[in-house]
Amino acid sequence: MNLRLLWPLVGFVVPTVVIGYGFVIPRSCIAGVNELSIGFATTIVGACLTYVAGVRAALKLAKAEAASAKP
Repeated sequence: MNLRLLWPLVGFVVPTVVIGYGFVIPRSCIAGVNELSIGFATTIVGACLTYVAGVRAALKLAKAEAASAKP
């Protein structure tokens, strides 16, 4: 997997973290480090792991299909 495939993930994570931890959480009743802000971070990490696993699975499938298409 090359870095080019990670740009969509960066495009999701950076705004999510900036908006979530920079604007929304500090101005809400869940401000500070607590189970809700940690849960938000865990959700972002889970999304990253899911994205990476999906890209790896797609690359593996594409490689297998390309190998089976050769005569």
